[in-house]
Amino acid sequence: MSYQMSDLLQLMVSEGSSDLHIRVGVPPVIRVHGILHRVEGPVLGPEDTEELMRSITSDEHIQHVRERGGADFGFAFGDAARFRVSVFKEKGHFAMVLRQIPSKLLTFEQIGLPASVRELLYKPRGLILVTGPTGSGKTTTLASLLNIINEERDEAHMITIEDPIEYYHKHKKALITQREVHVDVPNFAEALRRALRQDPDVILVGEMRDLETIEAAVTAAETGHLVFGTLHTTGAAKTIDRLVNAFPVNQQETIRIQLSTVLQAVISQLLIPRIDKPGRVAVFEIMINTPSVAALIRDNKTFRLNSDIQTGAKFGMVTLDGFLLEKYQAGMIAREEVIQKAQDPQTIQQKLQELELAQAVGEKSGVKMDPRK
Repeated sequence: MSYQMSDLLQLMVSEGSSDLHIRVGVPPVIRVHGILHRVEGPVLGPEDTEELMRSITSDEHIQHVRERGGADFGFAFGDAARFRVSVFKEKGHFAMVLRQIPSKLLTFEQIGLPASVRELLYKPRGLILVTGPTGSGKTTTLASLLNIINEERDEAHMITIEDPIEYYHKHKKALITQREVHVDVPNFAEALRRALRQDPDVILVGEMRDLETIEAAVTAAETGHLVFGTLHTTGAAKTIDRLVNAFPVNQQETIRIQLSTVLQAVISQLLIPRIDKPGRVAVFEIMINTPSVAALIRDNKTFRLNSDIQTGAKFGMVTLDGFLLEKYQAGMIAREEVIQKAQDPQTIQQKLQELELAQAVGEKSGVKMDPRK
């Protein structure tokens, strides 16, 4: 066979690639800064994809693929990198996608989060949700936030529940326990229930994907633990609705009341391609739970949360659209991206036109306007 898995993984590391796709009918494909590129070489046949898959997949996981149609696991490429691997069947053949897990944990400044988020890391209890679509950098943000707690809080025992474990954390000031679903414990809900008997201060729930897990996470936050969770939603209002709608109708009022008291913040993030240099930049929406926000959650008025976020700058809140506009004015992202990713495209188009008009007037009068102002 013309491709070796070690060569493909080395290529990913050297190119800074986020994903590798192995499929029958095309050469290997890597994603760099959001764009897919085919590796030079022959098209993969069924035997090639199977051989590449077997080179890194255990017999147990191959059995899972045969029985359930897929398997997910973590995989270390020596000391060079770690990967999250998804093996599955496609048209009867083996296929796989490998996501490279950045080995370097980012500082608070490198993530680009507003300072208000740092204060949340010292809360004694509550629920902090980091949300966004797949590939938006949630895992990196969460791992970096946990690393800050690990470096700064000597009273904290942190438990992470992940599927699979992506970042390996060393014990620093804090004590850290990392449990992998399907390896150390059968599922998220069970791991959360057990975690409460393991003297935790901080708990990370890799994915709040079902009713049982959401219930267990809310209970943990209510009983005096700081709980971090992730959802594949964008924006605070959609996140709250998603959690509430996971419950039967007769329990929805109860969960709204619980969320209004335990929720500390919702951090939504997206990764946008940069135009000033290679790479992508994170943009955020931050909603902090204030008495006003809590009342809107309790009274089922999530549609009004956005206006609270807009007026909540003094509490450390940030709107996604405001963040997009800021990055555009700094010359980091394209105009189309701002409109495409905005939560209120109409208003943001109006703001862009006002900015451009002010710039044009300034240039006409001979006054050079700084577009960042």
